[in-house]
Amino acid sequence: MKAIIGPWLHLLWRIQVEGRKNVPRQGPVILAANHQSFCDSFFLPLVVRRRRVTYVAKAEYFDSWKTAWFFRAAGQIPMNRSGGDASQRALDTARGVLEGGDILAIYPEGTRAPDQGKLYRLHSRILVPLLEANPTVPVHAVATRYEKLPLGRIKVTAKISPKLAIDSAVMTADEMVTTVRDALVQLGDLVYVNQYAFVAKARLQRQKDQQLGS
Repeated sequence: MKAIIGPWLHLLWRIQVEGRKNVPRQGPVILAANHQSFCDSFFLPLVVRRRRVTYVAKAEYFDSWKTAWFFRAAGQIPMNRSGGDASQRALDTARGVLEGGDILAIYPEGTRAPDQGKLYRLHSRILVPLLEANPTVPVHAVATRYEKLPLGRIKVTAKISPKLAIDSAVMTADEMVTTVRDALVQLGDLVYVNQYAFVAKARLQRQKDQQLGS
């Protein structure tokens, strides 16, 4: 996938990476990234060279042929966000990725942010169970930002933090999530919004509907 898609992405986008060397060359790793664009799922595997990145992606991506082909081909994990057995199976699969010594990438915001340059409240339902089951796995924050350039090109800046100071043996769930949140805000120079992204997206949609109806 990197060999086929990578050259086209570099042609259309200007990709800049900082902190690539912070990702270990071997062993399990969790990459906790903000989610600004659907394209994040294309760029982050390119950022981490020589290693495969497996995503926990929302199950809706697997329902549409427009996106399902990519996520299935790349071996990504569908996460049913309604909870229950389907969510548990996704978590079990994610644990298996880490137990196999591979890289797992997650979007703690749960969905794409409706605004560029902002970070919305993080969910603990994926990150915390993974850390409690694998307390020694290093966590790195990954912040991406997009900037329009002349001639239609887009500059993508991806910054990878050093290993975050997270110890699930002594930290509460809130403390672990807060550590990731603060790292993303600082790393990406993001504005934190103390609201879930799906709530903000629903509010914006209602406003659009009201404007259309007026």
